[in-house]
Amino acid sequence: MKPVVWGVLSTAKIGTEKVIPEMLASPLVELRAIASRSLPSAQAAAQRLGIPQAYGSYEELLADPAIEAIYNPLPNHLHVPLTLQAAAAGKHVLCEKPFALSADEALSVRAAAATVHIEEAFMVRHHPQWQRARELVRAGRIGTPRAVQVFFSYFNDDGANIRNQAAIGGGALYDIGCYAVLAGRYLFEAEPLRAVSLVDRDPAMGVDRLTSALLDFGAGRQVGFTVSTQSVPFQRVQVVGTHGRIELFIPFNAARGGQMTLALDEGGALDGSGVTLETLPAAEQYRLEVEAFSRRVRAGTPPDASGLDEAVAQARVIDALWQSERSGRWEPVVRD
Repeated sequence: MKPVVWGVLSTAKIGTEKVIPEMLASPLVELRAIASRSLPSAQAAAQRLGIPQAYGSYEELLADPAIEAIYNPLPNHLHVPLTLQAAAAGKHVLCEKPFALSADEALSVRAAAATVHIEEAFMVRHHPQWQRARELVRAGRIGTPRAVQVFFSYFNDDGANIRNQAAIGGGALYDIGCYAVLAGRYLFEAEPLRAVSLVDRDPAMGVDRLTSALLDFGAGRQVGFTVSTQSVPFQRVQVVGTHGRIELFIPFNAARGGQMTLALDEGGALDGSGVTLETLPAAEQYRLEVEAFSRRVRAGTPPDASGLDEAVAQARVIDALWQSERSGRWEPVVRD
């Protein structure tokens, strides 16, 4: 297919270190431009990465008539405003997670999502280890799925880092708890009915540095997770059913271009003798994500708001968890 012409808003690390290198390696992508509020910053990134055009404002990039799609890795509070600006300029938008800071904010994009393709960038959905885990669940290899357990942590106590600035959507739940929410929704293929949370906030920065939660999906299905921005780096996903278990060892930061391994336990022996290790095909999840979006754009099918619907569903769960922090009780997850 003819490559889709892309532009990138900001010189954020997730873009310059993870996503952009994979965009440049893809035959389905023509990365034309990068923008920053500082022209020298944009020029330095463009020169370093081999991007043809640098812009000193987001508006200049959005005005470029050659650009068809935008990758938006801006700080969380700018995701929706710049997505709306991009859509108004006729650009399709792949926006980093969390798409919005509330479901109401996400819903403000509904009209725009009827004119261009808009999607929240969860790269894990495109990785073979996640697709294989869901395939095993669907095939009944672990019996009836009962529980998904997620732990995800890293250590960052730098107050100048955007992840530690409460006013712009910092903290553990927005940054990495969203992956735990996605894990349950993806593997159960359902939406939770209610949620409860326990939140510990940094006394100086105000962001949640340790958040644990339970999500009730009904029919005896639960998700339990703990996420932390001030703990030793660690991540794991367990999917437990009536007759077996699946374990993802590096579920979120999968090795770039590497082969990942998952464990399938169909025996339940406590000594691990019933565990089979399965090696998945080598993959680069960011490249797969961008290529899937590019194919969607190039297919020429009318936007159907399905990408936005996913983002709204995610935001509604997080809204319930914040409400639970305030109330100290289970809170319902709003449904359409």
